[in-house]
Amino acid sequence: MRRRAFRFLHNLVQYLPLWAAMAFTWPLPFQWRAAILGGMVGLVMRWLPAARDRFDAEIIRIHPAMPRVERRRLAQAMGRNMGRTLFEILHNDKFGQRKLHFHVSGEGLETLLKAHSEGRGAIIVSGHFGQWDAVRAVLKARGMETGGVYRPQENRHYQRRFLAGIEAGGRPIIPIGRAGTGDMVRHLRKGGFFAILVDEKYSEGELVPFLGHPALTSTAAAKLALRYGLPLVPAYGLRTGPAGQDFDVVFEPAIPHTDATTMTRAINDSLSARVTAHPDQWYWLLGRWQGADAVRAEIERDDT
Repeated sequence: MRRRAFRFLHNLVQYLPLWAAMAFTWPLPFQWRAAILGGMVGLVMRWLPAARDRFDAEIIRIHPAMPRVERRRLAQAMGRNMGRTLFEILHNDKFGQRKLHFHVSGEGLETLLKAHSEGRGAIIVSGHFGQWDAVRAVLKARGMETGGVYRPQENRHYQRRFLAGIEAGGRPIIPIGRAGTGDMVRHLRKGGFFAILVDEKYSEGELVPFLGHPALTSTAAAKLALRYGLPLVPAYGLRTGPAGQDFDVVFEPAIPHTDATTMTRAINDSLSARVTAHPDQWYWLLGRWQGADAVRAEIERDDT
């Protein structure tokens, strides 16, 4: 009983800064509130040693010669984007109504419209890049409500708010895991759409290059597309404009059906190109390459 009470209070203390930031800015316009939270997270990324160290561990792997001052600037810019994105996702009901701020392009959208008109499902793949839920907002506005896969949060207070936010962007929302995968398959076979963020480390995945380095990557999206004959469309919501309140929502051409590994490599290449062009808009704290070196070493030992 005491342990449960302590955990409840601990979670509450962790959640309070976010709650306070949103509560105290409540009277302000939507975009001002997003900018304030973005600024706060940006400062944390620049000045909090623990956050800086996590960021440096990832960025130095990809850009070993990047000067320290540039790393600090990039970490702060990433934090601003992530803070804004978090606020917008937690308020997806209002975010989705800002249709004039979404600038849509790409032939992949026609592929999705065709699939929808034929009553077929589709899989949209993206990453923690830009404002990824802008993709679902655009699809929902066109009558193609798109579900999503999410990782449940340990903090019960944040989890409740987070789940409500992403559900407002489109349903169904399912947790990562086998039970969730079954629900996703049933939804896809009924003609539903699902968006999957493919840039998290997956311990049981394959080693597929990402930003030029092997990364443990799930091939599930490609396997589902192959098994059920579904289009697999990469899509991104690039944050643009001086105020950061506009989005270029780009639907790339569907990935050709070949085999799961080749298709997953194409997904990683697509996201890698986006991150290379706009490194400040990707969430560098995912531990994307964790475990890859050990797996590669084991494979090399088995081959000798």
